[in-house]
Amino acid sequence: MIRHATIQRTAEIVMVCGIIALCQPWNLFLHRYGVTIILIGLVTFLCTNWFGKPDDGTERTDGVFDVSDHNEGRT
Repeated sequence: MIRHATIQRTAEIVMVCGIIALCQPWNLFLHRYGVTIILIGLVTFLCTNWFGKPDDGTERTDGVFDVSDHNEGRT
């Protein structure tokens, strides 16, 4: 089974390739389908965010710094 992080990274790369395809003037095929490439990457990215992570009931912070001013019972 492919991990959702791998699919998510691939979707990001596809979106960047779509932007590059829109900006380049040499290949008409890539320029014509650049927006389609971006949309495919975007839909894939959104689907991996919605359906990729299993819900096991644990809270994940993903390394985000908590700036709340409450101590949650800690002194």
